[in-house]
Amino acid sequence: MQPRYPIFIVSKGRWAQRHTMRALNKMDVPYTVIVEDTEYDRYKAAMAGEYPRNINVELVTLPESYKDAYETCDDLGDLKSLGPGPARNYAWHLAANAWKGALRPKRHWVMDDNIYYFVRAGYNLNAVSETGAIFAAAEDFVDRYENIGIAGFNYVKFCQRKESWPPYILNTRIYSCLLIDNDLPFRWRGRYNEDTDLSLRALKDGYCTINFQAFLADKATTRKVRGGNTAEFYEKEGTLEKSKMLATMHPDVAKVVWRFNRWHHHVDYSAFRKNNKLKLKEGVVIPQGVNNYGMVLEYPEN
Repeated sequence: MQPRYPIFIVSKGRWAQRHTMRALNKMDVPYTVIVEDTEYDRYKAAMAGEYPRNINVELVTLPESYKDAYETCDDLGDLKSLGPGPARNYAWHLAANAWKGALRPKRHWVMDDNIYYFVRAGYNLNAVSETGAIFAAAEDFVDRYENIGIAGFNYVKFCQRKESWPPYILNTRIYSCLLIDNDLPFRWRGRYNEDTDLSLRALKDGYCTINFQAFLADKATTRKVRGGNTAEFYEKEGTLEKSKMLATMHPDVAKVVWRFNRWHHHVDYSAFRKNNKLKLKEGVVIPQGVNNYGMVLEYPEN
């Protein structure tokens, strides 16, 4: 059971690691990777022969025009990396314009390139998923409602397996693994914290967000995997600048705080949780009982 919405991975400088790609390969899930033109050949060579199950994998390059048009929300121009925003906007463009000749999808997935695996949580277990059914289940849930702008998977590190967690959090930020409504009147912007900025703009416009915890992503922590923004941002300047930018963009709800031995941004989502309510689509009936989407829990022999 595969996701019906297209999946895009934005990647830079990580042709050797390819963590998210390898995770999706094991799940037999098709996807498209967006890379820099200067790195295309390296990715193509690294990815060659990796797909014995003949899943549909595409490798495309980011047009320079998406870099030129990107809104960085600062005055530094080309002095620093633009971050993943331009590639994410290109993924949005491809999805919203009937990518690969398919009917225009309602939504698209966009993922970071440093996710080790995906998880179905429950029964005091964080079971690694070997099927794309978790994406299909998330899509079905989101499509029951008319006002979910962004959904996604929370991180494994925030949902320890022997603790109690609700199946999703309503109206919070969505990071790294996002399911986006193609009709949202926004696009990615900002050199840093573009995930939180997009989530906040959707929430301020009255949309809801869903951060799934029944399904999780095991993503590498910031600065752990080389490539991406690690060398260009965090190894040089730490996390203060990215935290300050979000506080400047959204001073009504965001501020800079010192936690866990580094600078963070803190966002108050309480008003959105109080005011933004889910709206069930007309005629939709909430399913009763349990639908495992064909998934079976298996324990390793060893």
